[in-house]
Amino acid sequence: MDEEAQMQTCHILDLPWEDVLVPHILCFLPLQHLVSLQRVSRQFHSLIQVYLANCRTFDLSSIGPSVPKEAFCSMLKDNKVLHSLCLSSCSDWVTDKELLPVIGQNQHLQRVDMSSCVGLTRHSLVAVSLSCMHLLHLGLAHCEWVDSLSLRSLADHCGGLQSINITACRQLKDDAICYMAKKCLKLRSLSLAVNANVTDESVEEVAKNCRGLEQLDLTGCLRVRNQSIRTLAEYCPKLQSLKVNHCHNVTESSLDPLRKRNVVIDVEPPLQRALVLLQDVLGFAPFINLQI
Repeated sequence: MDEEAQMQTCHILDLPWEDVLVPHILCFLPLQHLVSLQRVSRQFHSLIQVYLANCRTFDLSSIGPSVPKEAFCSMLKDNKVLHSLCLSSCSDWVTDKELLPVIGQNQHLQRVDMSSCVGLTRHSLVAVSLSCMHLLHLGLAHCEWVDSLSLRSLADHCGGLQSINITACRQLKDDAICYMAKKCLKLRSLSLAVNANVTDESVEEVAKNCRGLEQLDLTGCLRVRNQSIRTLAEYCPKLQSLKVNHCHNVTESSLDPLRKRNVVIDVEPPLQRALVLLQDVLGFAPFINLQI
């Protein structure tokens, strides 16, 4: 009886790894659980390495600060099929030394997020542009090392780019942004926020070249004026969202036509702002019936 029971007992590791465990079980586990599983036994460590070598998405946003850089290099050393890589919470430790080998052997990457990775340099962006010809989405928010030369390299080699976030990339000026707009005609989402170098020239070039633009973030672009917002309204019929908070030279005269097209704008109309202010002063919502 004991022998029969033993024969009927099946350990999870007895299941086919690449046909069952990797595509149908491990793919549903969070990365932190996979990392923990590696410590269970040598067999589990080998299994997780097989999974990591074949995974298409690698997202460290939830556990990045707790991952040693050596572990990062080890986990991806055999992977050549990544489609998505997120390092947005790895600013404490990731440098070019860790990232360049991963980029170099993953030429099918479509989404890369390096937001706030202050330890990287322009060499990482150049490597992405040269290796990842099929790149669609790129996050570079708060990467102040992004300069004109590296952005031009990106534009030259990744013309299919659909979204890019270059919030607070303060080295960038109109010339680099205009160059990108002329090369990346398929842009649907763009953030130029928190950059005092951005002027109407950049916004107009984006509007005239990227006719399929759906989302634009100009928050804190103090030199943007009504003229470019009117150009945006004229050339971008698919625009769905516009952020112009703290753009003090953008007024309702240019925003109103966009509101009438149901574009979501992050600043309220003057009348609505006045009602909110009145409510704050009075302590209750005034009963005012206004026809606009």
